[in-house]
Amino acid sequence: MNSQKDFVAAADVIRKSTSQKPTVGLVLGSGLGSLADTLLDRVVIPYESIPGWPTSTVFGHQGNLVIGRLAGQTVAAQQGRAHFYEGYTMREITFPIRIMKELGIGTVFLTNAAGGINPAYKVGDVMLIEDHINFPGMVGANPLMGPNDESLGERFVGLAQAYDRELRNLAIEVAREHAIPLHSGVYCALSGPSFETPAEIRMLRTLGADTVGMSTAHEVLVARHAGMRVMACSGVTNVAIDTVDSDFETNHEEVLEAGKVIVPRLTTILQGVLKRFPT
Repeated sequence: MNSQKDFVAAADVIRKSTSQKPTVGLVLGSGLGSLADTLLDRVVIPYESIPGWPTSTVFGHQGNLVIGRLAGQTVAAQQGRAHFYEGYTMREITFPIRIMKELGIGTVFLTNAAGGINPAYKVGDVMLIEDHINFPGMVGANPLMGPNDESLGERFVGLAQAYDRELRNLAIEVAREHAIPLHSGVYCALSGPSFETPAEIRMLRTLGADTVGMSTAHEVLVARHAGMRVMACSGVTNVAIDTVDSDFETNHEEVLEAGKVIVPRLTTILQGVLKRFPT
């Protein structure tokens, strides 16, 4: 199990690679890593060079930590993430969030590629996450399980305001100014790697989920445990199939293709929020 000593060791490697001191973290999901290419004064650190940092085996996740400037803020951007379905533990895949905290980062912006459950959502839409349903966490795969290190956070974490209200309001304001359609809704996290059956999609819709994916919720838990502010967005990369008579099938290629539409919209929203972000 990772300890404070492991977090410090990983953070020290990053500090030796750059003199920049990031205060904001970005987690970029499938097909969305190109956002990190827009950073100024970029320093690219491969995950393999950071001790304890999990590497992604999924195509579309470049596997770099990129540190640089975006909209006047110094940020650390994850180009891709590791997933539970790749065989990592929940503590391993949330290790990067712990390192961000160790680096002095107090706010994290998370993005993911997600299926649109809400019938009003179209491919290319962006949804601001206002709440989530965390199925893996509810059935025992929770990164906060096991002994609690009080130096990292409290034993029991309240999640009624997991997604920062002020940041959400800023995102809505930015989207409105730039005429970007922005939904607000509930993200459902599943373990993957298989996509959902039509019956599962209908069940999730009944439960109140608007998008569904295989990440994010566990990272949010650890960020909130560490006292970090959180904002998160889903990029709708496919419309979830809710009938067995459909001639369509969800696949990873369409997820990556939709990212080309979503990245400019997410970039505009994130830059707008960062420009208004309190120093």
